[in-house]
Amino acid sequence: MKGWLPLTLGLLAMVVGAVWTVQGLGYVGGSIMTDQWIWALVGPLLVLIGLVTIWRGLRSRRRP
Repeated sequence: MKGWLPLTLGLLAMVVGAVWTVQGLGYVGGSIMTDQWIWALVGPLLVLIGLVTIWRGLRSRRRP
């Protein structure tokens, strides 16, 4: 059961990172993050962190 937490957190990080990226690029309006370049840089980093977290969670589930 310990493998579910990293998978869930990794998926959440990927979704939040993707939203931050499109907000930073100006595709999603209505936020103070819209058209702010910092979010267009932080978003992909968070997506990458989410991918690594998911990968590590999957590896820990395969071990006996």
